[in-house]
Amino acid sequence: MSPTSLSTAAPPSARKITLAVFAVLLLMAGLAACGGGEKKGDGDTPAGQAGFPVRIEHRYGTTEIKSPPRRVVTVGMTDQDAVLALGVKPVGVVEFSGLGMEIGEFPWSSARWGGTAPTVVGQREDFEFEKIVKLNPDLIIGLYTGMKKEQYSKLSQIAPTVAQSAKHPDYAMPWKDMTLVTGQALGKEAEARRLIADVDRRFGDARQKNPRLAGKTFAIADPFKPGQYAVFGPSDPKVEFLKGLGLAVPGPISEATGKEQAAVIGSERLDLLEVDHLVFLTSVPDAQKVVEGDKVYTGLKVAREKRSVFVPYTPTGAAISFNTVLSIPFAIDRTVPLLTRTG
Repeated sequence: MSPTSLSTAAPPSARKITLAVFAVLLLMAGLAACGGGEKKGDGDTPAGQAGFPVRIEHRYGTTEIKSPPRRVVTVGMTDQDAVLALGVKPVGVVEFSGLGMEIGEFPWSSARWGGTAPTVVGQREDFEFEKIVKLNPDLIIGLYTGMKKEQYSKLSQIAPTVAQSAKHPDYAMPWKDMTLVTGQALGKEAEARRLIADVDRRFGDARQKNPRLAGKTFAIADPFKPGQYAVFGPSDPKVEFLKGLGLAVPGPISEATGKEQAAVIGSERLDLLEVDHLVFLTSVPDAQKVVEGDKVYTGLKVAREKRSVFVPYTPTGAAISFNTVLSIPFAIDRTVPLLTRTG
């Protein structure tokens, strides 16, 4: 994903649909739900009412889920991973665009789709409400998102909708919280806690085997244009991932990004990247060549001592960017060797 779309750019508004069309679609969904007995489909989960109803608090209120969801639509850009990890295939998803892969191609999750791709119902917060209605969902999950209240209201008319946390900025809900909330919504909280513990152990093993990473400073940046860099701050999932390996965010980066996920800087501020380990996420083939042609960068100690690594978004950078219960093990396996052979 381009850095500006993660940091300073305002998310696009949802497509406008007329109230009449929306009402007709909702009526069709209601008739389908009432006329054919139990809902079935790729998102089917085992029957049973244990633990339901559940109530989940979020930014826009409290959502009650009365029975085990069978058809789940995810409208957060990485929400599908926790749902898949818990054994449910979403019937609809939004795309995490700009990473060079389709939704079913990410290597940490591709097998879980079983060859059946879900319906794409939008990108970021550009939700295609008509498509969502036609999927006849009984649960909508939107955690890694910046959806607005108006959009939440429309979605909640279609099905019970769990929005992003009120405790964190948009796109900054920690992976553990996202996994746990998803587990609660699906009636699989105990399984979600086991998955979280498994990933925690993976992080712990990586830290134990690589103690020289502990406390070392790092920066993660996207050189999205010649002479321009998006530097990611503490609230970004990519930064959260590297912190899980024992690395530390230096104060100047925290100050530069503030409450935003990233700060866009020019070459004149590359002093911010003077750290122990510098990770560049790249989306174009010549990105490394362009960065290494930046005279300010080549003057940095981290560059001279070859403590920088260039990681393409496809696929390792995408796994770091997702930072989900599914992508983290994949990211650990591919990122730690890069970090430990530098500096």
